[in-house]
Amino acid sequence: MTFLPIVERELRVAARRRATYWLRSAIALGAIIIGVCVDLSYHNRPPREFGQNLFQILSMLSFLYCLVAGVRSTADCLSEEKREGTLGLLFLTDLKGYDVVFGKLVATSLNGFYGLMAIFPVLAIPLLMGGITNGEFWRMALVLIDTFLFSLSMGILVSAMSKSPRKAMAATFIMIVFFAAALPACTAWIPWFYRSPKLAALLMVPCPFQAFGLVFDSSYVPGAKHFWWSIAVIHALTWIFLLVSCAIVPRSWQDKPSGSKALRWGERWHRWNYGDSADRRAFRTRLLDINAFFWLAGRARAKPAHVWLILALIACLWAWGCIEYGSDWFNEAIYFATAIILNLMLKIWVASEAGKRLGEDRQSGSLEWLLSTPLSVPDILRGQWLALKRQFLGPVVAIIIIEIIFMLAPLASSRSDAEDGVTFTWIAGILMLVADLIALGWLGMWTGLTSKNPNRATSITVTKILVLPWILLMAAVLFITVLSIGIPFNADWKFFLGLWFALGIMVDLVFGISARRKLHAEFRIVAMQRFMPSKSLTSGWFKRNEPAPSLPPVIAA
Repeated sequence: MTFLPIVERELRVAARRRATYWLRSAIALGAIIIGVCVDLSYHNRPPREFGQNLFQILSMLSFLYCLVAGVRSTADCLSEEKREGTLGLLFLTDLKGYDVVFGKLVATSLNGFYGLMAIFPVLAIPLLMGGITNGEFWRMALVLIDTFLFSLSMGILVSAMSKSPRKAMAATFIMIVFFAAALPACTAWIPWFYRSPKLAALLMVPCPFQAFGLVFDSSYVPGAKHFWWSIAVIHALTWIFLLVSCAIVPRSWQDKPSGSKALRWGERWHRWNYGDSADRRAFRTRLLDINAFFWLAGRARAKPAHVWLILALIACLWAWGCIEYGSDWFNEAIYFATAIILNLMLKIWVASEAGKRLGEDRQSGSLEWLLSTPLSVPDILRGQWLALKRQFLGPVVAIIIIEIIFMLAPLASSRSDAEDGVTFTWIAGILMLVADLIALGWLGMWTGLTSKNPNRATSITVTKILVLPWILLMAAVLFITVLSIGIPFNADWKFFLGLWFALGIMVDLVFGISARRKLHAEFRIVAMQRFMPSKSLTSGWFKRNEPAPSLPPVIAA
């Protein structure tokens, strides 16, 4: 029998897939564009300084790319097989647990790994320019690969134990946050309770940020031992997670009765999330009087509390910063960082919730039954929007008020052009928050309705609404800079802020209006299909023209 047969099959399939090569080319092109933008920004500086800045920017972006690889690639690979009932069929053959685990690992992460490999040639350009040393480059490559595999192993371990895609994705993200953020936070808190430098150093060993921070010669020379210990521990944890996954998978696909303790905790969670029978009856009556689908999408009455809980945790972090740093904590950098975290968290949450109910109902077939009732498509869409407003409207208003306070806090009595720029940036960010949330709601409903799983729907929605404007902005700045070579062109902050705002609003209008039109026009057709692949941004660029699929006679009539 072939060793790791699923791995061999997936490698053969990937070799014939055009997306494998196009993705590598796209990521390499993106790295080159970033390099050109950095070059144009530092064209009057020495090559050594340019090389250092390019290496730092590309390294940080690549590190974040590797850190979230598990959430993006492997968090739902095994849980999807369990939901579809195909994981147990694999073990009717001679396949072992390690065959399935490593096969799914290669199948889901191969494109991501090829994308990482495509960054390395651009990352080596500073080495040729003298901006970094040979050791710094190879240590950074080792850290990126180690972090990439570490994140993938966490995702596949969670996927082996979970069945719900959302829970698997959330648990993987929590594990990554634990190793990347919670351990450094605990290290910062230890001196307050227990003065032990050894304990603080020990907690930082499995943190990927420690290895990343010790790459450069200035920090590597005095801390070489800590760097290699961190690399070794992270690599050992990667193999431990994979081996545990191999041991769990042959048993995790079987349906087992829950124990009494698990049932009690499940009942408590259900009672807290939905209320007791009297509360559920009153809540159901109130929501059904407004909109039937509103009750279906918003019957978990504790959902708004989840958002407020996250805001409370961020408030606790702010309280710690005020106690730790005093007046130094109150500065524009902290204000902007807090606003970015709040806005990004809220936007991604809305993107994941917008299409969740519709996607689940279509997969189970219950959406067809809903459409056979007096409920119309506008009623269903209105009910979904009411559920989103109930969950997020209060936190959105609170965040807008907080950002207005941040905007007004640093303003002095005498105004300057720089202060005007900060004020206009805050106003543009608040307006973009509202526009993005509306577009994410419409597009999230459509992608949730047409995608195979909620993770893919969320990633498509976030990419189109949140990532695409920045890609267009970099391309526009690069194009304008190339055209202005030899021609005096003095662009101030107003130009770049207006360009960013215009591109963001344009993307919101294009995708938001298009998704709204498709929902009203094609909702019934899509609801009657178990799976209709959602088109990606470049899906139509490399395909030949194909005739449109004909509808069944009943639908066409």
